[in-house]
Amino acid sequence: MSLKDQLKENMKTAMKAREEGKIALSVIRMVNSAIKNTEINDKVELDDQGILGILAKEMKTRQDSLREFEKGGRQDLVEHVQAEMAVLEKYLPAQLTEDEIREVVKNAIAACGDQVNMGNIMKHVMPETKGRADGKLVNTIVKELLG
Repeated sequence: MSLKDQLKENMKTAMKAREEGKIALSVIRMVNSAIKNTEINDKVELDDQGILGILAKEMKTRQDSLREFEKGGRQDLVEHVQAEMAVLEKYLPAQLTEDEIREVVKNAIAACGDQVNMGNIMKHVMPETKGRADGKLVNTIVKELLG
């Protein structure tokens, strides 16, 4: 089952769950809206990889919001964002650990041979880590291993 179909099925389930599925329904609708907007704007039909990119972007937005709400002492909003993140995590692949990212970066450095620079390494690493690792963390590890 494709991610798009899975989202549609889960939206139906959340609608039937009424009060218990309120947050899930809200998040799934938001994701479906982002998918539809991207498809209309780019005039493409998104595959699972494209949808994973949107899910990762939505997760990143919520992680940023979470940090800000924690700084501001807004526990009510922190709990709400954490609940939304839990819904999004169901659709994202398992996240890579730092050690796994380091291994991917080391392989990319070896694959680049003579042309070892930040740009070439990132070109090799990002397709492998897309949706499975935070870009900032990947960037930090690449700098560390190149440094």
